[in-house]
Amino acid sequence: MNFHLLTQYLDSLDEEYGIKGLEVFVSKNHETVYHHQTGHSDYELKVPVNGSEFYYFYSCTKVITMTAMMQLIEQGKAGLYDPVCKYLPEWEYVTVVDDVRYAEDPMLLPKLHTPSHFAKNQVRIIDCMAMMAGLTYDMKNEAVQALLEKEPNPTTREVIAALAKVPLIYEPGTRWRYSLGHDVIAAVIEVISGERYSDYMQNHIFTPLGITDMTCHPSDEQLARMAAMYAWKPEEKRIKPIPINFGFSIGDRYESGGAALAGTPIAYHTVMDALANGGVGANGARILKEDSVMLFTHTVTHGQPLEDFHKSGRPEYGYGLGVRVKNHENLGQAPVGEFGWDGAAGGFGVVDPFNHVAITYVMHVLGFGTAYSVVHPRMRDLVYEGLGQE
Repeated sequence: MNFHLLTQYLDSLDEEYGIKGLEVFVSKNHETVYHHQTGHSDYELKVPVNGSEFYYFYSCTKVITMTAMMQLIEQGKAGLYDPVCKYLPEWEYVTVVDDVRYAEDPMLLPKLHTPSHFAKNQVRIIDCMAMMAGLTYDMKNEAVQALLEKEPNPTTREVIAALAKVPLIYEPGTRWRYSLGHDVIAAVIEVISGERYSDYMQNHIFTPLGITDMTCHPSDEQLARMAAMYAWKPEEKRIKPIPINFGFSIGDRYESGGAALAGTPIAYHTVMDALANGGVGANGARILKEDSVMLFTHTVTHGQPLEDFHKSGRPEYGYGLGVRVKNHENLGQAPVGEFGWDGAAGGFGVVDPFNHVAITYVMHVLGFGTAYSVVHPRMRDLVYEGLGQE
């Protein structure tokens, strides 16, 4: 193995893009074969990145939420094709907007009284996992706002019940749109398990793997360790510092299955490593059966949903059970079936259960599209090139 090109690339990201701090882990068969930190964790650029920093993982949360849902499925407590209304009764009679343009235009967001009709298909667990439920990412819709007027600090179940009142943008199971499906799954997890989403994650994933620095609710001590946050400013064409702010919260009782987690890079990587090794952590704890992990290596999208997904700019991937899934042999260095996801602040996770390889990349830069189109795939390919070199 030789990762010198990867190191050179990572060290160039500050000069090229202005990324002030980052950390990368690569493991194979539970062994850390590459670990690199560069840059600083404070705004004054005086404190070098040291691995103790906390980051908001945003949508990187989704992979772990899907792991939790798959635990319940493999235990026979739920099924992929179960209707969501089996667990959340308010989802039995959902509606779909009449105007097909809503499925095409991400700027069109349905309102409570947008002309609509009853859905022919029920929303299923697999639809929410695969982003094919007909939902959007609009948390400012009228139903949620009306709830907040009555209850300023609502629970996950209360928010998801309100969301069911908003018309869907297409018939469930027929198209793909990045959306709040994983937040719905968090509510399903709560109903099935009888535990709050955050408690379930702690009791059934983090504690078994020995993870202490991963949470939906950072303590004051953990907040003090938050890495400086930045954002891409398109009008200035540069990355600039911004105040540290999660920016995706509705009080402290709502826990987003799609975005809630914060933690250290090694904490996140511990889960990625377990998934890459058949569901067994480096400490020997099993969080998933190997057969369950392998379900993540298959896509759900095909036809129109796959066309929809490809508009997100990932031509070598399809979308599966809450994760991107590599389905193109000739694009990129990872094998077909590699899966994972990324986050709004530029985090990136790779799980390769065939070669037992896991990759975790973290930075704290919001709105930087180049991270997804350039940095992540380039870094992934350099990892695989390095793994294959003597």
